[in-house]
Amino acid sequence: MAYFLFIDESGQDQQESPCEVLAGIALRDKTLWPFIKRVHETEENCFGTRYSKDSRELKGTKLLKTKVLKLAKSRPNYPESERRGLAKEALQNGAGATPAQYIALAQSKIEFTRKIIFLCQEFKCVLFASLVPQNTPRPEDGDFLRKDYSYLFERFFYFLDEKRESRGSGAIVFDELEKSRSHVLIAQMDRYFKRTRKGRDRSTLVIPEPFFVHSDLNTGIQIADIAAYLLSWGYYSPNKGTQPKRPELMELANDLRKLTYQSPGKPSGLKVIKDLRSSSGEK
Repeated sequence: MAYFLFIDESGQDQQESPCEVLAGIALRDKTLWPFIKRVHETEENCFGTRYSKDSRELKGTKLLKTKVLKLAKSRPNYPESERRGLAKEALQNGAGATPAQYIALAQSKIEFTRKIIFLCQEFKCVLFASLVPQNTPRPEDGDFLRKDYSYLFERFFYFLDEKRESRGSGAIVFDELEKSRSHVLIAQMDRYFKRTRKGRDRSTLVIPEPFFVHSDLNTGIQIADIAAYLLSWGYYSPNKGTQPKRPELMELANDLRKLTYQSPGKPSGLKVIKDLRSSSGEK
């Protein structure tokens, strides 16, 4: 028995988004393929065809950008069957789509996102996330694994440790970064899991060497991308200093947060980090 943790990020450019987010969706190995098939079915039901094919992929920036929500609300929702047909035509026609087709496609994107969150709940997916507000002090680039990663791995370890015998190991799957960044991250993870006490302990359940995949070819990573985007733009926690830059995404973000790892006596799977600096790394 094993769990896959699909990880993606949002807001790393530190420009418009209110916070950087590292988000992971954990899914049990035996439910992974049934989950993927249901995601594909949901695409068919919402768009009349697979949205994530050819050069398209399921990304928060494509499904939930401001223009999409404005279009979706520009007229009352089309009936489901009509909306599906128009959305399919919009995808087929591309730049030649009519206004009605564009609106139906926008409405389908919102409905798809909502259904995917409910699907994650149905399949008992577990959410882990590190949120870093824009004004958070950051360390100089170095050899140590950043806190947002180490906190995420810590929570994933606690989750796996709760039922150590039945849950088994956890495999980490990342969206492929630019190659030099991937090498840096691998080196930092290697140092963390081999040379720190906490890392060595957590390596008993979390496989330290990650898998890197192309996001356009991996459904799990695309779902993690949507989660990271929603948290980056729609997460609201006034006592933790985070404000949603796009309140219209709060409802979806709140539904997503219901997936967050929670266990008595353990820290939440969702961590807001107010200072990324560390003088000596994790010990």
